[in-house]
Amino acid sequence: MMIAEPVSEDAAHTGQSRRSARRQAVILLYQRDVTELALPELIANVERGGTVVSAFTRSLLEGVDAHRDELDGLIGGAAIGWTVDRLAPLERNILRVAALELRHSDDIPDAVAIDEAVRLAKRYCQPEAASLVNGILGRLTEEEATRA
Repeated sequence: MMIAEPVSEDAAHTGQSRRSARRQAVILLYQRDVTELALPELIANVERGGTVVSAFTRSLLEGVDAHRDELDGLIGGAAIGWTVDRLAPLERNILRVAALELRHSDDIPDAVAIDEAVRLAKRYCQPEAASLVNGILGRLTEEEATRA
């Protein structure tokens, strides 16, 4: 599954940038991990509150769901000394979204996916989380480059 929703079309229909779409996807994935509610139910709750869930957010949610085992394997392999289950739920889902973009999106540069993830970690997580996220995603990118 490739993430292919054009930013201009997505933003034009919802007024939402890719940055805010990533944030929304991470928050919904976090809520799923914490509450164990299904994503369609969480999306419905958000929309009942008057917030639009953009096509790009939905593509991220669907992509993480479709590739969750693969993404967790990649993250776990790059998270030296950590298992995916030991990561805080918010950090884990920031990493899942970024890993999805790194692995399955040809139109998003690796540097953008990593920068967006680090920004989210800086804003919403403990201070050391940004370094952890950056290190894990950097290792994923290096591993991908050596396989290519």
